[in-house]
Amino acid sequence: DRRDNATRRVNENYAQLFGQGKYHSCEAYRDFRDVLARDDIDAVLIATPIHWHGVMAIMAAEAGKDIYCEKPNAITIREAQAIKDTVLRYDRVFQAGTQQRSEYGGKFRRAAELIRNGAIGQLKEVYACRPGGTFEWIEYGPPKPVPAGLDWDLALGPAPWQPYGGVAHAHMFCGVGDINWGPHHYDFIQWVLDADRSGPVELFFEKNVLQYRYANGVVVHAEQFPGDSTGSSGGARFIGTDGWIAVDREQLTASSPEVLERPLDPSIPRLYYSDSHSGNFLDCVRTRKRTICDVETAHRSASAVLLGGLALQLQRSLKWDPQREEFPGDAEANRLLSAAYRVPWEI
Repeated sequence: DRRDNATRRVNENYAQLFGQGKYHSCEAYRDFRDVLARDDIDAVLIATPIHWHGVMAIMAAEAGKDIYCEKPNAITIREAQAIKDTVLRYDRVFQAGTQQRSEYGGKFRRAAELIRNGAIGQLKEVYACRPGGTFEWIEYGPPKPVPAGLDWDLALGPAPWQPYGGVAHAHMFCGVGDINWGPHHYDFIQWVLDADRSGPVELFFEKNVLQYRYANGVVVHAEQFPGDSTGSSGGARFIGTDGWIAVDREQLTASSPEVLERPLDPSIPRLYYSDSHSGNFLDCVRTRKRTICDVETAHRSASAVLLGGLALQLQRSLKWDPQREEFPGDAEANRLLSAAYRVPWEI
């Protein structure tokens, strides 16, 4: 019913726009594979339940489509790696839907460039405002009749079989930490830390709060800065030796006005500029350039969130090798890097 209602809305809108009562521009499909089979479609937007993102992104790349994938782009680190490898193998354009690098008046880009330019001295700590997060296969019940029009088997897709329990929404398998909103926070933190091709080296708990440590010594606290709400909507607070900067979608603040007014060093390279995330994707589809949240960046941002979720799941400290992408000598943690998917949706 949602699919049919959306199709009708689109077609009615364009019929009115073009003054053609029977204008038909939007086709609806039950099965996404019918869309991938069309040779006249160049790109797809994946905004499905999150346990579908990885499988669909991989299949879209194999079908020759460019991909804009909403967050989280993966539910396991091995799935994120598989997406990256497939997109690179088939030379597809990929944009992750962590739009803060492009949107919100450039506040996030300005904060990142100021911090990288030493406006707060040497960066020491970050308050991420959100924990990491990972998934678990949650069962809902008791069983209920499947609603008319819902293909429950296809809705489950790669998830283990379970009876319909009244839930078929985007986050029906979220279970540990914050896999849904956390990607916005950690993608931005990775950008500031110049970690788009790397990640943390350790996860540990201090006073029952998850902490990330990066190779440069910066510690990321997976919580709100005490007594402060700045950074709650997708942002973070960055604390250096000479002050602090906090940013979210509503505001950009600092320890003093002079911090935000500091001119940027012309010898330090500026960050990738984009003022429209969807526009950046479409431009790169045409030009074949790298997007601002390309597949390798997306992989590392997803990994940062998922690593925190695994530490929360295990409730213990973890060492992480961002080059080998494994927990050295930790078989229990390494088993959680992947998940088994239901046939025929293996990756």
